[in-house]
Amino acid sequence: MPRAVDGTKRKNHRKKILKMAKGYWGRRHSNYKTAKDAVTKGLFYAYRDRRDKKHDFRRLWIIRINAGCRAEGLSYSQFIAGLAKANIEIDRKALAYLAMNDANAFKAIVGKAKSALEA
Repeated sequence: MPRAVDGTKRKNHRKKILKMAKGYWGRRHSNYKTAKDAVTKGLFYAYRDRRDKKHDFRRLWIIRINAGCRAEGLSYSQFIAGLAKANIEIDRKALAYLAMNDANAFKAIVGKAKSALEA
């Protein structure tokens, strides 16, 4: 029996890859061989970056908290140490939100951290 090279499974697979490559530049969206490589690499980046996104957001939150602390005369590390001493458990995402959008609430938290450091 001859080998099937034009079967529906193969066509469907190629169509799926080319559909995923929609919007790619040059041959990468129309030529199966290059599209397959581009899609594979894109999927690899997507998988990796879903994990890296968590690190990126944590870095962003720390930068925002540090900026808010510096305006109040504290460094980020002193602020975090003060929170630990004052037994205040707020995650960095919430602290960054307060530093950006609610300056009065953030000032109150910084004040508690400062007083815990002095005590």
